[in-house]
Amino acid sequence: MRLFLWIVALMAAAIGIAVTARFNPGNVVLFYPPHRIDLSLNFFVVLEVALFAFLYVVIRAFRATVKMPGKVAAYRQRKRERDGNKGLREALKALFEGRFGHAEKAAMRASELPENAGVASLIGARAAHRMRQSARRDSWLAKLADDNAMKTARLMTMTELLVDDHQPEQALAAVQELNASGTRHIHALQWSLKAHQQAKNWPEVLRLVRSLDKHRALHPALSSRLRELAYDDMLSDSAHDAESLQRVWATVPNADRIKPYVACRAATALNARGLHDEARLVAEESLAADWDDRVVRAYREAAAPAGSAALLMQIEHCENWIHARPTDAELALTLGSLCLKQKLWGKAQRYLEQALSDAADPRMVRESHLKLAQMHEALAQPEEAASHYRQCALATIL
Repeated sequence: MRLFLWIVALMAAAIGIAVTARFNPGNVVLFYPPHRIDLSLNFFVVLEVALFAFLYVVIRAFRATVKMPGKVAAYRQRKRERDGNKGLREALKALFEGRFGHAEKAAMRASELPENAGVASLIGARAAHRMRQSARRDSWLAKLADDNAMKTARLMTMTELLVDDHQPEQALAAVQELNASGTRHIHALQWSLKAHQQAKNWPEVLRLVRSLDKHRALHPALSSRLRELAYDDMLSDSAHDAESLQRVWATVPNADRIKPYVACRAATALNARGLHDEARLVAEESLAADWDDRVVRAYREAAAPAGSAALLMQIEHCENWIHARPTDAELALTLGSLCLKQKLWGKAQRYLEQALSDAADPRMVRESHLKLAQMHEALAQPEEAASHYRQCALATIL
């Protein structure tokens, strides 16, 4: 419809011009002495239109020629952007697909575009790391060393890859640089935790676990396991003497002291250094909060000297506990051992035999027989002592 209207308009214009020109008797004289040119008005108008059209074409051609370099540069830039963005998309796709060689090659193409160079370098570093090409990985990351806009992304990537490569010292250096820039977030703390764990820096592991627990960023089972590993290493270190062990124990929060796995290790370490009074106190506080056979065993090993008020207090505590736990074999063995040390022969025999009847594992059977053998030996009953010694030996073999 629009074309039809244009044709009608052109025909109307042509008819109008023809009619107007037919009845136009005017002329134009161009005089330049001694020359004179006479032209009809219609012809002059045609020449003017033709001249205008010619000049318009020449000017447009000139302007197009002048703009040609800029257009060529813009076309090349658009092509680079198109190729660079395509390479970036292909690199990401290949990385997620696990085709790390293709990802690195696509990242090289994407890095030719300056706007994509930073992200492409991170992709290339991850791809090279997955292929165990540490030198190429470090080369990719080195390209971002002077790019402040990508500093956080570079340091986070370095931390993750170095932890995965079991290089905790370098990973911690990256974490320190990240912290120095004022950037602290949950993911950085998580990777810092892994790096300190690999470096066996357990005090820092404990600090990070507490911090992540506040943000609920660790699974409770993982948090408990990491605390257990940390306290096990800190309290079981053979380099500690009695004084240094007490200093370490003083740094443990009260909420952690009563946990069985912490109390057990602490009491065992204190017993090993002759700090039996402190070990008994640790065990008693833990057992009051949460009963655990491991802590009961450590409490037995912390027995006070025979005839002392502390030993009598231990026996009293165990008698109170056994009323609430009459079938607890570990507790019966502990009470029997304490009574044996205090030379309360009747109680010792009763509780040791109870422990023997309720024992569920060979270790308790062996220890119960051994304690009974020692008791009969002290009572000058060699036949009964020899019988229990034999059964202890058989339990050891089995």
